[in-house]
Amino acid sequence: MGLTNNDILKKLRVAHKLRDTDIVEICALVDFKVSKAELGALFRSEEHDKYVECGDQILRNFLNGLIIHLRGPMPKKKIEKK
Repeated sequence: MGLTNNDILKKLRVAHKLRDTDIVEICALVDFKVSKAELGALFRSEEHDKYVECGDQILRNFLNGLIIHLRGPMPKKKIEKK
């Protein structure tokens, strides 16, 4: 079996040395609200009672926010006038 969304989120968290507050702020960059309690449920082991599976929407928004966090916002395109 391959990696789950939870595994990917955990690996990115460790690789970038992110804390829960950092992840909340990163998600806020793309107007996606997530609480520390929700994150705690995502990072638990699968055997835990309060474990929650990470959905595609959460991972997608985190990745989009991480891009903005690391690179900065996308510059506006200049429109050439003829």
